[in-house]
Amino acid sequence: MSGGGKQHFDKVVFKRPDSLVDVKTHFCPGCHHGIAHRIVAEAIDHFGMREKTVGVACVGCSVFLYDYIDVDVVEAPHGRAPAVATGVKRALPDHFVFTYQGDGDLAAIGTSEIIHAANRGENLTVIFVNNTTYGMTGGQMAPTTMLGQKTSTSPYGREFSNDGYPIKMAELLAQLEGVAFSARVATSSPAQIRKAKEAVKTAFDMQIRRMGLSVVEFLSTCPTNWGMKPLDARNRVLGEMIDYFPLGTFKERKQADFV
Repeated sequence: MSGGGKQHFDKVVFKRPDSLVDVKTHFCPGCHHGIAHRIVAEAIDHFGMREKTVGVACVGCSVFLYDYIDVDVVEAPHGRAPAVATGVKRALPDHFVFTYQGDGDLAAIGTSEIIHAANRGENLTVIFVNNTTYGMTGGQMAPTTMLGQKTSTSPYGREFSNDGYPIKMAELLAQLEGVAFSARVATSSPAQIRKAKEAVKTAFDMQIRRMGLSVVEFLSTCPTNWGMKPLDARNRVLGEMIDYFPLGTFKERKQADFV
């Protein structure tokens, strides 16, 4: 404290990550894409690899990655991000390559691509945002839509006998030998955000150590298509979604023990 009684604070305790572009968000109020973007940007900064990072994003709200993360970004056809990322990684093996995908993308039209990239053990990192709906295109039912959830294509609610059950992608991918790390996180509370940061750092580290494919599934809100206020949407994640999609780590490879 100076002689005049004023306090001087020199230590910065919170700032925008260097890899996060300084722009206003265009996402709907209450959407969690922005939080996921920040967590990814912080992980890129943590490992100091911005200049050698390539993101791959698909059709959907996830495609706007190129507006927010200050790295090279390739736009892939819908669902094909793992295939495109495989090509990028094989062409540039010294680069860090990650995909950023939604549930209508990864778990529907892109099911084949993610399953086979995971089974091959491609040395990639997958960020998977699960908001149980097709967000950009009008709120249609997705493979992760909850039972009873009303969407533009399930106006009476998803019903298992006709529509099947919501797919638990983190658990499904964890069963494949080529997967080094699979976890599900949420960002609806400060404690959850801290755990999400650690999971993303672990997933990034898996690629750096050439352990195989890693995936982090984010449970996210979509207040607009859910027809909810942002706080109600957050509470839905904390309740109904986590009850069905439990948080946690489903697989973590300790050493590169696969061929």
